[in-house]
Amino acid sequence: MEVTQLLINAQSIDGTVRKHAEESLKQFQEQNLAGFLLSLAGELANDDKPVDSRKLAGLVLKNALDAKEQHRKYELVQRWLSLDMSTKSQIRAFLLKTLSSPVPDVRSTASQVIAKVAGIELPQKQWPELIGSLLSNIHQLPAHVKQATLETLGYLCEEVSPDVVEQEHVNKILTAVVQGMNAAEGNNDVRLAATRALYMALGFAQANFNNDMERDYIMRVVCEATLSPEVKIRQAAFECLVSIASTYYEKLAHYMQDIFNITAKAVREDDESVALQAIEFWSSICDEEIDILEEYGGEFTGESDVPCFYFTKQALPALVPLLLETLLKQEEDQDLDEGAWNIAMAGGTCLGLVARAVGDDIVPHVMPFIEEKISKPDWREREAATYAFGSILEGPSADKLMTIVNAALTFMLNALTKDPSNHVKDTTAWTLGRIFEFLHGSTIETPIITQANCQQIITVLIQTMKDAPNVAEKACGALYFLAQGYEDIGPNSPLTPFFQEIIQSLLAVAHREDATESRLRTAAYEALNEVVRCSTDETSTVVLQLVPVIMLELHNTLEGEKLSSDEREKQNELQGLLCGCLQVIIQKLGSEPTKYVFMQYADQMMGLFLRVFGCRSATAHEEAMLAIGALAYAAGPDFAKYMPEFYKYLEMGLQNFEEYQVCAVTVGVVGDICRALEDKILPYCDGIMTQLLKDLSSNQLHRSVKPPIFSCFGDIALAIGENFEKYIAYSMPMLQSAAELSAHASGADDEMTEYTNSLRNGILEAYSGIFQGFKNSPKTQLLIPYAPHILQFLDSIYMEKDMDEVVMKTAIGVLGDLADTLGSHVGGLIQQSVSSKDFLNECLSSEDHTIKEAAEWAKHAITRAISV
Repeated sequence: MEVTQLLINAQSIDGTVRKHAEESLKQFQEQNLAGFLLSLAGELANDDKPVDSRKLAGLVLKNALDAKEQHRKYELVQRWLSLDMSTKSQIRAFLLKTLSSPVPDVRSTASQVIAKVAGIELPQKQWPELIGSLLSNIHQLPAHVKQATLETLGYLCEEVSPDVVEQEHVNKILTAVVQGMNAAEGNNDVRLAATRALYMALGFAQANFNNDMERDYIMRVVCEATLSPEVKIRQAAFECLVSIASTYYEKLAHYMQDIFNITAKAVREDDESVALQAIEFWSSICDEEIDILEEYGGEFTGESDVPCFYFTKQALPALVPLLLETLLKQEEDQDLDEGAWNIAMAGGTCLGLVARAVGDDIVPHVMPFIEEKISKPDWREREAATYAFGSILEGPSADKLMTIVNAALTFMLNALTKDPSNHVKDTTAWTLGRIFEFLHGSTIETPIITQANCQQIITVLIQTMKDAPNVAEKACGALYFLAQGYEDIGPNSPLTPFFQEIIQSLLAVAHREDATESRLRTAAYEALNEVVRCSTDETSTVVLQLVPVIMLELHNTLEGEKLSSDEREKQNELQGLLCGCLQVIIQKLGSEPTKYVFMQYADQMMGLFLRVFGCRSATAHEEAMLAIGALAYAAGPDFAKYMPEFYKYLEMGLQNFEEYQVCAVTVGVVGDICRALEDKILPYCDGIMTQLLKDLSSNQLHRSVKPPIFSCFGDIALAIGENFEKYIAYSMPMLQSAAELSAHASGADDEMTEYTNSLRNGILEAYSGIFQGFKNSPKTQLLIPYAPHILQFLDSIYMEKDMDEVVMKTAIGVLGDLADTLGSHVGGLIQQSVSSKDFLNECLSSEDHTIKEAAEWAKHAITRAISV
């Protein structure tokens, strides 16, 4: 059967026909990959074939080159690279030919496939003529081919990293793109493709933005495109400006006045899709300035790469009124639609960022608007005033806001109970939540919540929880932050007199018929957990009474009859929430003096958690696992009785590569169990270690799970002491190669530095656990051969100068453990180490007292080791 018919059948409404076609395509792919890809490319390029079969051919081709999962992507790349040259050349020729097809969808698919091939081949120095052939005749082409070529260049920039493309090619791409954007280009499709391509190519333009003339030219063309008569072109041009704001912030001073005028006009007069991007530009500028000020504390010194130009501060008198106007453009039903995003919401979000960027300076610009609108008869004005108030609460100092907030509080509590508008109530409840989040808690000198108003606040919130779901959800959120502010208050919490009533109200909310709307049920349980977390000994009996209630709820979710997939999803979500709630209760009650009474529930609880693993839901599994970890911590050695039953689920969790969060949580729980059981975990260690070593050597497992696996080695070694001997030969080489990798992986970008630090910390925690586990055992000799490598690792991370406080503390600890456990065997080595002395002195003079303590201890251990 020819491929055209198979592709058409694969889109058939008839399930049997469709399934059969899919099977045949799969078979073709497995038996003859080269022939399969070639016939797909041929189908895509053939203008005589039906559009539907061509589009699907392109899609299948694209999916044969790329996948979301790293390991699958790697396989596909290797498969493509192993095809013979003539097959690849034919496919490339077909793809380039398709760019001149009269069918827009087909051209667009070909653009994406060419970019995927380029993403694989250019880094390997293959297909070097691609960029040249795309650019060679872009000026003489018919408009639709020009459009497709520009689109291809855009996708290519998205797929390939800038260091793969030579600067002369970059210059040519940018020239072609910017010329395509020019107002002189008569064809709108070409201009749009060019503007979108520039957006994707901005990361390549570093050198061009450093050159004043080239930068001026690019900026002029982008600003002109924001005035195009075509909406989509204006939107794409503003998207370019947003990206320029974050990529080239330090180059913008010269253009800001013009950009302000362009953005202000767009926000006031343009189509919503364009106005949203114009607001986003200012949000981007604020983000940059907030980052610079947070990192360098506002003092511009030689250290910071980028000075803060205070664009936001300079624009305040004009920018704030512009944003306040947007708040009056609400939509009637915006509070009910979860993914809603419109000008009013974007304006409020931007206003919040402005407040964080300029601090106290924003208050006088916003207060007159609030005072004027807050009591107006039109709900839009009252809602906008409330939204403006809520938006600026993070940023200004507590001193600046206190008097205003105190005056506003009574007003807002009234509005919550009496305002006729759902919108106003929704925003008022949200604003109260923000007040409690930023201006309430042990760090604030003058409390907003006092004996005098506490009862009114709680009464109003409890009443509001009976309101419409969107308003009730915000009230639960406000209660969450209210409780959180009392987390470290000690025994006399102002919430104690209302504790029982609050708990009952939250349970009632979770049981509402409409609790699944507006995330209401989730908000209720989150608030309940926070209230339990902040409870005191006085209210522990109420928390104890909660245990059988929540257990019964969880039991009921497990008894469910056959459910529809939608109901099952809600059920799984509820299971996750209930397991999360039990986890908080276990942490609260699992220590003295309530532990004894509480532990009578442990068997039943464990039974319920194990049943949750029988349901297919990653979130519920994760929450049940965390709750079991808390239970292990509370039960201590008694947890051993659950292990025979629990072990198979533990193993399943460690094998769960697909849902790697479940895997990561399970690794953490192994640590909890090690601490609880100590050497009673021994019978399970072979299985656990085998699985952990498998996880580490798999390229399917997400990299974020690897650091916790290393620290888990340390937990196991601490628990079983010298019995760890049989794993040394496997675990130490793994640790060594990871250590070498991490010693040279720094500096790529913030995300990579953060990951490298967490990896180093995991490795160091493993070493620390192993040394402490073997201490005072005759088998410490086994560790001596590894000491030189460990010292070398410590030297290398000290030299890199990019470790964070956590790594610093763990590293100085390992230096101490090494000396403490191996004594005179390593004294000489430590003395020879390049940086041990400097590192120790640096930690001894640290301002962080935990680092200082660890260093004092390490110093004693080293002195002992050297003097022996």
